[in-house]
Amino acid sequence: MSPLERLKGLETFVAVVEAGSFTAAAERLHLTNSAVGKAVARLEERLKRPLLQRGRRRVELTDAGDAFYQVCVRVLDELKSAEDMLASDEIAPSGRLRVDMPATFGRLRGMASLLAFAEKHPQVTPQVSFTDRFVDLVEEGLDVVVRIGGGDVWPATLGYTCLGHEELVFCAAPSYLARRGEPRTLQELQIHDAVLYARADGSSSPWLIKDGDQPVVRQHAEGRIILGQAEAQVAAVQAGLGIAQLATWVVEQALREGSLVAILPAHVTQGLPLHIVWQRSREHSAKVRAVVGHFERTLGVGPMIDT
Repeated sequence: MSPLERLKGLETFVAVVEAGSFTAAAERLHLTNSAVGKAVARLEERLKRPLLQRGRRRVELTDAGDAFYQVCVRVLDELKSAEDMLASDEIAPSGRLRVDMPATFGRLRGMASLLAFAEKHPQVTPQVSFTDRFVDLVEEGLDVVVRIGGGDVWPATLGYTCLGHEELVFCAAPSYLARRGEPRTLQELQIHDAVLYARADGSSSPWLIKDGDQPVVRQHAEGRIILGQAEAQVAAVQAGLGIAQLATWVVEQALREGSLVAILPAHVTQGLPLHIVWQRSREHSAKVRAVVGHFERTLGVGPMIDT
């Protein structure tokens, strides 16, 4: 069977799944119900297994149909990206755009940028996930990901840009400082309670210490509490459990509201880099170029304008 023959019925099948019924898909594709039904039936016959469970009002995917649907969407998106690449200077960004962001960063910083992008480009349909695990852009069909951390070397199949580095600041609640006093030196910091971050291997992340022109060093502290989530750290510090070293983008609102206070200003330290990463095979797509440019203008993890 030729590659062209294998593409027959894919768009119709995807339309039925996304519209929820043969009738709605027929309206969307400007076809008759009969034509849509026959196209899906031929596809199922060719694959030798049912893809849909027909109900009175809606159709549901079988397990095989669900797996096949995910592949079909990626294939059709690739075709659309290829067409966009050839006409990228002439068309407006459009179509489904798959983006993944770190969970906490996505909530605190990414969503505002994503919503602004969606408003500016109404023909683009962002499909956004929020994960902290490693993602394979090609395997998972992602167009663009935002990642904090990672090296400066990425596979040749990926394009990337670095938007700068986090700034890490020591902070505490006013109630804690009133009770224990504010440390003025690194030596005084060592006798205070620490709210630490738990890494995936179960160990706690050390504090990164910048002292004037000296290189950044890792200083391990005894944790009063160790938490595996940055927003949980913020809550613990606000509750007066101790001092934490956190990225400014995590504590920006708390510092502005006064529920946290930045301390040891001479020891603000550079943290992890922020990268935007995309598939090189899709970088000429109008929607990918648009969202990468938008993120370059609107995302950042560096110093706050005010506190």
